[in-house]
Amino acid sequence: MKVHVRKNDTVIVISGQDSGKTGEVLKVIPKSGKVIVKGVNIVSKHQKPNKENMQGGIIKKEAAIYSSKVMLYCTKCKNATRIANKILEDGSKVRVCKKCGETF
Repeated sequence: MKVHVRKNDTVIVISGQDSGKTGEVLKVIPKSGKVIVKGVNIVSKHQKPNKENMQGGIIKKEAAIYSSKVMLYCTKCKNATRIANKILEDGSKVRVCKKCGETF
């Protein structure tokens, strides 16, 4: 599957229990079409004590959500936007905002 966002992109959630929240993409999982966004879809995980976490207990962490539930967030026009690909004079391809033309 092809995912329309990349790691370190700023996205906004458009549907689900966390709709309206913005965050940075921490990880992209193209095999399942999911992304992990910082501060979105927080779940509680029961952790056994181990070398990294000596105490164990209940920890909070981000879980994956479908990439179709997020849109790229343009910091210039402060809105969710679709992206267009534009080829520059030197032959490189960049992603641009459909609304204001800002490059990502």
